[in-house]
Amino acid sequence: MEPGHRFPEAPVPFGGRRDWLMAGLLLAAVLVAYLPARNGGLLLDDDLHITRPELRSFGGLLRIWFDVGSTQQYYPVLHSAFWVEHRLWGDAVLGYHLVNVLLQACAGVLVAALARRLRLPGAWLAGFAFSLHPVCVESVAWIAEQKNTLSGVLALAAAVAYLDYERTRGRARYAIALGLFVLALMSKTVVLTLPAVLLVVAWWRRSRVDLRRDVLPLVPWFLAGGAASLATFSVEHRLLADIGAAFPLSLAGRALLAGRVFWFYLGELAWPSGLTFFYPKWEVATGAGWQYLFPLAALALAAGLWALARRQRGPFAALLCFAGTLVPVLGFFNVEWFVFSYVADHLQYLSIPCAVIPAAALLTGGAGRLPARFRRLAPVAGGALVAALGVLTWRQCARYGDPEAFYRTAAALNPASAAAHNHLGTVLSTIPGRMPDAIAEYEEALRISPNAPDGEENLGTVLLKDPARRTEAAGHLEAALRMRPNRKSTHDKLGYVLSGLPGRNADAIAQYQASLRIDPRDPVDHNYLGCALMLEPGRLDEAEVEFEAALRLDPDFAEAHANLGNVLRRMPGRLNDAVDEFDEALRLRPDLAEAHNGLGLALAPLPGRLDEAVAQFQEALRLKPDYAEAHSNLGLAWTLVPGRLNDAVAELRDALRLNPGFAPGWHVLGMTWIRLGRLPEAAAAFREELRLAPDDPGAQSALAAVNRQIEGR
Repeated sequence: MEPGHRFPEAPVPFGGRRDWLMAGLLLAAVLVAYLPARNGGLLLDDDLHITRPELRSFGGLLRIWFDVGSTQQYYPVLHSAFWVEHRLWGDAVLGYHLVNVLLQACAGVLVAALARRLRLPGAWLAGFAFSLHPVCVESVAWIAEQKNTLSGVLALAAAVAYLDYERTRGRARYAIALGLFVLALMSKTVVLTLPAVLLVVAWWRRSRVDLRRDVLPLVPWFLAGGAASLATFSVEHRLLADIGAAFPLSLAGRALLAGRVFWFYLGELAWPSGLTFFYPKWEVATGAGWQYLFPLAALALAAGLWALARRQRGPFAALLCFAGTLVPVLGFFNVEWFVFSYVADHLQYLSIPCAVIPAAALLTGGAGRLPARFRRLAPVAGGALVAALGVLTWRQCARYGDPEAFYRTAAALNPASAAAHNHLGTVLSTIPGRMPDAIAEYEEALRISPNAPDGEENLGTVLLKDPARRTEAAGHLEAALRMRPNRKSTHDKLGYVLSGLPGRNADAIAQYQASLRIDPRDPVDHNYLGCALMLEPGRLDEAEVEFEAALRLDPDFAEAHANLGNVLRRMPGRLNDAVDEFDEALRLRPDLAEAHNGLGLALAPLPGRLDEAVAQFQEALRLKPDYAEAHSNLGLAWTLVPGRLNDAVAELRDALRLNPGFAPGWHVLGMTWIRLGRLPEAAAAFREELRLAPDDPGAQSALAAVNRQIEGR
């Protein structure tokens, strides 16, 4: 339906009993269609969106807003929503999925309201089609893409509010519309195309764009969008530069890509078949003549609709809105997802209303011109279309129910996707007994893409879990860093693996320091750096500084309190301070066995507190029965208690069973055997100590003394 030159000023009723009924039906349909994905596990970068531990306090909420870099993207409204959700249900995935589904239903209602504001027929058909279109599944069933559903709801609400403002010119309605748009920008910057879409709508409604009426009110919107895009670019400039370096395309190549992307997304909406998470990555070749057909066909379509616009502006306006909303993801700008593929279902989410609203209007308007006997069938046909979309969405959602099945399906649909094999390996690496399968998937990913830093990092990550393959793991992580030297996670993992290799602790320190140069506000890295410094002679003061830095950033970091306690107990005159740190660690985490063990070590030298130390070692072992160090410490404590030498022997033997390479433990066991008069057993213990430390003079003299006593008998 094409509006005349005078757009109706009367308000369009929305919210009557029929609308409430339709909204309820839409919600029910969306809940049913997305039911298979309700317990789907974490995918891809979901763990980066569910609020990290250091951001879960009220101070963390402030960091989300005022500490750029505390989240991987500066979308404070989105991450505040995740913060609230984590406060409500923690890491339980059902809550996050339910929020996404409810947002999708709200978006469908807003699509219908928007169509009604535009005086277009088929408003509810558009709302149902949007909410149940299978292309939306990726945005709704993938937790991280709440950035799409939330920004979509806010942007659609802003558009509805702005159309109300256009009718009333009321300042309050304008403020509401602009406020919703700013909130949408702070959920996902890609909504910056909305004011341009509103200008196209103004042209469609009145056949011209008036500077005062149409342009000036949207100037603040364009400025807000520009500021948001600059902020996003400044936060992600290094990542985007790396992406551009990975596939440098000329302007001509990007134009070829844009034409193909446009037709791909339009085709997906018209015929949603073969949807997958990782589409094949096209080769853009300016020398291939057939690739020019895509942009030429798009230009021909635009020219034809422009010629038609003299009589009917609607089709050309719809094309401008759809293509304009896609501009950020057509290939003219670097997008993180381009590492995997140039297209993805979630990248076109915000453009879908620009297609379904005019399509629903066209179908409904066309049905209204049919003979009466056929018009009666139109609702049945519309219901059948909605039902078909719902069935397709149900089937698509079923893939999201299990991460292993999800990535296996993605790999089957696109066997050349290194990303599918990489992420399948990551899922398998978390399943007991599936480590060989995980390694095989990572190796397949590297075979497909030999120079991929993600593949090297993933393989190194899984290999570091096998003590026998840590040197191999370090090699893969070092290869990943050579290809991508500024990846924080790679520095972290390499630091961890190097800290467990003989003679590589200094290299581990260098890796943690490199990671902190990238993000100096990471409390976990300060904690790991402190742990590595503790192992270096004469660097306890530096370790103390790192643990205190970690605690300034996250005062509730129990492990950092415990590690600071371990530093302080080794410093002269600081035992009481150490006890305070261990007490704080246990207040925060009563089940932290390492803190109980450390508290026992701090209490044991204090006058009259040996019994308390014993109780702490015992609690550590209750929580962690195979804790070799706690067995050893309890055994040493029993040697100081009259009549408990046999208990000391039992604990020391347990400790050495768990860690037979601990030479000092053999020495203490040997000395305990001497006190019990068991000289042959003492000699055996000292011989084991000498096997581990052949040049230890203490072990040599102890064994010689025991041998003399045995010979003297």
